[in-house]
Amino acid sequence: MSPRRILEIIGAVELVTLVLMLGNIVTVHQPEVSRVLGPVHGLAYTATVIAAVLVMGGRHRVWLLALVPGIGGLLASRAAPSPEDQACP
Repeated sequence: MSPRRILEIIGAVELVTLVLMLGNIVTVHQPEVSRVLGPVHGLAYTATVIAAVLVMGGRHRVWLLALVPGIGGLLASRAAPSPEDQACP
């Protein structure tokens, strides 16, 4: 699996957990849900930034986009260099 694909997956997890947490707050506001999703979202956000730094390929824009909460991982995966760009000549 390519590092770019891993960044896409982590970014999707980050976005889904954020949407679920906000949905919980707007609707039923169950503290148990927040207790579980809060740390999962925090870990996904941290993993997104770390993965973006590892795959940035000399492009600072990649990890700067990863800092955007919620959608940063997906933005960074689009800005990350493709495996063809990283191949050695």
